[in-house]
Amino acid sequence: MTIRAVIWDFGGVLTSSPFEAFNRYEAANNITLDFIRGVNAVNPDSNAWAQFERSEVTLDQFDALFADESAARGRRIPGREVIALLGGDVRPMMAEALRRCAARYRVGCITNNVPAGKGPGMVLDNARAQAVRDVMAMFHHIIESKRAGIRKPDPRIYQMSCEALGVLPAEAVYLDDLGVNLKPARDLGMRTIKVGAPEKALAELETILGHSLRD
Repeated sequence: MTIRAVIWDFGGVLTSSPFEAFNRYEAANNITLDFIRGVNAVNPDSNAWAQFERSEVTLDQFDALFADESAARGRRIPGREVIALLGGDVRPMMAEALRRCAARYRVGCITNNVPAGKGPGMVLDNARAQAVRDVMAMFHHIIESKRAGIRKPDPRIYQMSCEALGVLPAEAVYLDDLGVNLKPARDLGMRTIKVGAPEKALAELETILGHSLRD
């Protein structure tokens, strides 16, 4: 079936991965590598992070809940310190590919985010805010977990995006940096791309679309 839409995750796809910031924090504080990701992997549908992404708890509540969850795994980390690590730098290559896609396809964004920072990108640093706004302005439709009240990998959020863009799942490509978020999209019939290195992800997207997104 002809591809009519390209749907993007935000953090770790169009911007640098928050996991990189987590790792820098861990190294600076003598914490085991990927400790923060490990905390978030426990009870992933009901832990502090999941609740915050669905706007079920406030920042103050998340701060305390995450501190308790991390303490249970051996190192107490206030949730506010983790939130301060969010909001990466825009990847110019990916932003340019999005711009070119927007000229030929419907483009959407599905982002798990939290009610902190500014806008869908959760930017805390004003220096990055304009770059994020410029990227967000390219989308025809954006779904934020904090506003929708559901989060990836709930299949409903992918269906919502396709409906808003006016396409069938089989007419869409979805890019995300987490495999767990790609599986339900794939099960619905979407083509999926796991984003690691931007160059490799764009090569896969170009193959699916049948044309270049780069000069």
